[in-house]
Amino acid sequence: MFDFARRALFVLAIFFASLPAVAEEAPIDCANAIATHELNFCSEKELDKADAALNAAYKKVLAFIAKSEGEKPYDPKSWEAALRESQRAWVAFRDADCKGLIPMSWGGGTATTGAVLGCMSEKTKARTKELEDLYEEE
Repeated sequence: MFDFARRALFVLAIFFASLPAVAEEAPIDCANAIATHELNFCSEKELDKADAALNAAYKKVLAFIAKSEGEKPYDPKSWEAALRESQRAWVAFRDADCKGLIPMSWGGGTATTGAVLGCMSEKTKARTKELEDLYEEE
C-alpha cells in the first residue's frame, strides 16, 4: 500500500509540474470578461483607474488652495486642513458603505467582490467629479 501511495504522489507531481505557469496565461480581455475571476480583475483595474483620477484631482485642489488668499479661518493652511479631514471622512464612508454594507445585500455570493469594487469605483468617480466641479479654475 505504501508503494502505491508513493507512486501516486510521483504521478501527481509530474502532472502538476507539466501544467503551464499562471504567468503564461493570455491577458484578460475586459470587454469580453465572463468568469468571476476575470470580472473581478477588470473591476480592480477600473477602481485603480478611478483612484488615480481622484488622486490627480485632489492634487489639483491642493494646488488651487495653495494659491488662494485669506485670513484665518479661511487661509490656505486652514482650508487645506479642512480638505484633508473631509477627504479622510469621505474615504471612511466609502469603505464602510462599499466594504461593509454592500456584502450584506449580496449575502456573500460569488458576485460580492465585483459589487464591492463597482461600488468603490462609482463612489470614487463621483468624488472626483465633485472635487473637479467645486474647485475648477476659471
